[in-house]
Amino acid sequence: MAVYIIGDIQGCYENLQKLLNSLDFNMENDRLWFAGDLVNRGQNSLKVLRFVKSLGDRAVSVLGNHDLHLLSAYYTGTKLKPGDTLKKVIDAPDSEKLMRWLRFRPLLHHDIDLNFSMVHAGIYPGWLMSEAISRAGEVETVLQKGDYQQFLKGMYGNKPDKWSDDLQGMGRLRFITNVFTRMRYLNADLTLELDAKGAPSKLKNIGVIPWFKFKQSSIKFNKIAFGHWSTLPTGQYGNCFALDSGCVWGDQLTALRIDKKIPRWFRLSCVQG
Repeated sequence: MAVYIIGDIQGCYENLQKLLNSLDFNMENDRLWFAGDLVNRGQNSLKVLRFVKSLGDRAVSVLGNHDLHLLSAYYTGTKLKPGDTLKKVIDAPDSEKLMRWLRFRPLLHHDIDLNFSMVHAGIYPGWLMSEAISRAGEVETVLQKGDYQQFLKGMYGNKPDKWSDDLQGMGRLRFITNVFTRMRYLNADLTLELDAKGAPSKLKNIGVIPWFKFKQSSIKFNKIAFGHWSTLPTGQYGNCFALDSGCVWGDQLTALRIDKKIPRWFRLSCVQG
């Protein structure tokens, strides 16, 4: 059985299918992990959602910021942005079933046997893996069983920007959500720097640090796969594996096979859309 992690698809259904064909993906035996942002900006988010949902337990997908934005637009009426391509999903006849399925996706997936974890953006420095799993679970519980509409209204924003065990309520949930779905850089004092989005090579002089550069046990003892960061070259950074290669911008769609001792990379040149 092969296990592949695939980076941000963002509605690029045809490119996803081409990548799977190039992998000789076996629908019955192989497994797929998706690093979030299944939807938006590309033109076929509805097809991507239907396909990944149809895989059942043969696939795992974590929530990305664009996935949460779709849920907020559907459940609370959050206004779509000019570049969003989500209206077809919201208006689809099976949208209710798709949105319930999406709402039940995790923020973090951890596989003990493979010693691999997957998030959309990153894991906060200082959190043990057990703590990261627990804090992801706090948001997942609200989305699945709690007042998810209120959460989806209140999740937007950059504050609070530093973790404290004393954080409560919406501020606590917003911080956790930003870590798992939006984080790229932090300052040296562990405050999130959510406005910094460029490649590390271009931001050396402003003092921000990529999250995976901090020493932390969750990285030391676990391999972490993540997407979200199309300006960061795909590849291995210590025990972390960056998979967002900007397919929606016409660059590449990346897969990483993780069931072998040495992970193996696969890349497909994409047609934009």
